[in-house]
Amino acid sequence: MAEKETKRASEAGFAKRIDTAKEPLTPEQIQFIRRAEVEQWKKKTQKLRARNVWTGLAIGAVVVGIYGYTFYSVSQEKIMDEIDKEASVALATRGKTTAN
Repeated sequence: MAEKETKRASEAGFAKRIDTAKEPLTPEQIQFIRRAEVEQWKKKTQKLRARNVWTGLAIGAVVVGIYGYTFYSVSQEKIMDEIDKEASVALATRGKTTAN
């Protein structure tokens, strides 16, 4: 039974594999194949374009998030303020010399 189904599928007029080395294609067949390939490429490129857009948005969101977090964390740092306070305390507590 399976052999009959396989044989019937291979004899079908559509989706039949053509070996171009054995049988040359007519210009109409070549044109039809090209049209079918173009349609397939259109479908694939639409899917790829949508995926690329979502991937780009995701990467952009990560970059903006890192950039924003960096600015936020740098603005919260009080290291320079602490160093300035320590320097002013050190200047105030050290003794006066003739060089000052």
